[in-house]
Amino acid sequence: MIRDAHSRAGLGAAIALFLGTSSHAAEAPHEWSYTGASGPEQWGYLDEAYATCHNGSMQSPIELADANAVGDLDFSVDYAPAPLVLSNNGKTVQAKLPPGSYMTSGGKVFALLQVHFHTPSEHTLDGKAYPMVAHFVHATENGQLGVLGIMFEEGEANGELPKIIDAAGTAGPSPREFPGVSFDPRRLLPEKLEIWRYMGSLTTPPCTEGVNWHIARSTVTASPSQLQAMTNPMGMNARPLQPRHNRLLVEPD
Repeated sequence: MIRDAHSRAGLGAAIALFLGTSSHAAEAPHEWSYTGASGPEQWGYLDEAYATCHNGSMQSPIELADANAVGDLDFSVDYAPAPLVLSNNGKTVQAKLPPGSYMTSGGKVFALLQVHFHTPSEHTLDGKAYPMVAHFVHATENGQLGVLGIMFEEGEANGELPKIIDAAGTAGPSPREFPGVSFDPRRLLPEKLEIWRYMGSLTTPPCTEGVNWHIARSTVTASPSQLQAMTNPMGMNARPLQPRHNRLLVEPD
């Protein structure tokens, strides 16, 4: 739960970052990356706004094995197709969604803001990272963030990914609409949505905490060529695992 004004301000900045409207990265003295001197181990020291990346106690991603609770959550999604609006900032490929798609979790309604990708996955299960994960990022009316993670395995081609792949080649850091192309987030979901859930953080600076994480147990597939085509514009963009500390991790029943 986010209670204080400073944390709420951080969430506001995080939502702006997710929507591609934040100017903080341009103002920061050092840009962050996934490797080298500006890589994950240094994020918390690059800028005071990123301090939580270093000193936070509820950071993400985590290993999903050894959950300390089992249970079913009142959880559902209601997504709708929308015109494809895509950005490619060199760190991730991101589809921005208009109002009209929602996730309901534990009685809270979260509006879908965007879907972005990591290669490989950030969360792991029994030490296994998947070739790719899609993060569906949502927010409630009062600014609480909720993320749904869908893991991709190598297998049959995914019917929706070609739209993302084709657009990523010409997309830039600012969201761009691709006329005549409709993106349907439902086609990136598995048939069953049984989920792990826990409280964590953003997995990129500013690493804001208080994020409601949901990771689907069932995976979806993409062909080897699709996975490679998604990796090409992003490279390795997965934050290393973070300590779980004493957090509650609930696995699906």
